[in-house]
Amino acid sequence: MSIAVGLMSGTSLDGVDAALVEIKGEGETLQVELIDFICLAYDEGLKDEIRDCIALEKSNVQKICSLNFKLGMKFADAVIEVCQKGKMPIGSVDFIGSHGQTIWHQPKQEANLVSSTLQIGEPSVVAFRTGIKVVSNFRVMDVAAGGQGAPLVPYSEWLLYRDQNKNRVFQNIGGIGNLTYLPKNGQPNEIQAFDTGPGNMIIDYACQKLFGLQFDEDGKIAASGKINQDMLKECMSHPFLLKNPPKTTGREEFGAPYVDGLLKKFSSIPKADFIRTVTMFTAQSIVEAYKGFILPKSDIDQIIIGGGGAYNKALIKMIQNELGTDIEVMTQEELGYSSEAKEAIAFAILAHVTLHHLPSNLPGVTGALKPVILGQITSAS
Repeated sequence: MSIAVGLMSGTSLDGVDAALVEIKGEGETLQVELIDFICLAYDEGLKDEIRDCIALEKSNVQKICSLNFKLGMKFADAVIEVCQKGKMPIGSVDFIGSHGQTIWHQPKQEANLVSSTLQIGEPSVVAFRTGIKVVSNFRVMDVAAGGQGAPLVPYSEWLLYRDQNKNRVFQNIGGIGNLTYLPKNGQPNEIQAFDTGPGNMIIDYACQKLFGLQFDEDGKIAASGKINQDMLKECMSHPFLLKNPPKTTGREEFGAPYVDGLLKKFSSIPKADFIRTVTMFTAQSIVEAYKGFILPKSDIDQIIIGGGGAYNKALIKMIQNELGTDIEVMTQEELGYSSEAKEAIAFAILAHVTLHHLPSNLPGVTGALKPVILGQITSAS
């Protein structure tokens, strides 16, 4: 048995998620129990620093160097706070699995830019401040092995959500949407997984710009608006949606510059209509991924939705309506799991696998040449 903390700071930039977990067993028998969870929010100043570092026109090496250590301090604070909340002595934690904050993800070579990825949040700072060894930098080995460095969580999803009798799709809706297809009684090499397109990223940014809100709580704004078909048609023509898997995306394609372009071009439509339309964009891009890449080959019995988008009632209803079938749609909570803690738990699992000297990437998913052991280990002393 191991006690671990998984850390995740995603594309939504809302804060760092910290999941305190108990892990038993290994391999196919591995079991995980969530002890406690927090999201340690970023203040607006830190959010602005991150936004500057991921924006090509504002970033520089000095800012990234400083932010690397500053995020390490924040990640250490998150570990300490989740242990306090879960009444777990920090000395009882065996290891930390930290995803870090993605600054840039270049999954394919373009001109003189080679395939590469960069996540920051200095693990040495986390290890020193907590006294706990850290496994971090998970994506780089997969990229080094010819993969896209994403998605990496499907292995943990297979461990937690596979079913003997049902073909399941696990749909994560964070900043970006991504799916994992888990065939009934299937093995890891049978998994399909890829990014479906935008998740909450466009919706959240548009809410900030149009309403001064961090997000559309419960999808209430979207529910009050109407869909602008011209805008939706333009969104659904995005070239990423036509790419064949394996494929990944991020702020590079669906971040602030993309949304600012939509806001400028469709400035005349009512604000609530804009939010409803981009919410439908997320819903349709998800469903079209099923129709284009999963359903032609396999049936889907059940779709399990996780991530922050699981709490957007308007978005969930749109997905159900767009499917138009008898496929059961449910949230992680209905299976007894936490949508908000899901990815932090995944990186605790990946760290556990790494410490057992086992590979956890799936070459059929990422495009890597072979299975590899992910992550780098930083000792606490």
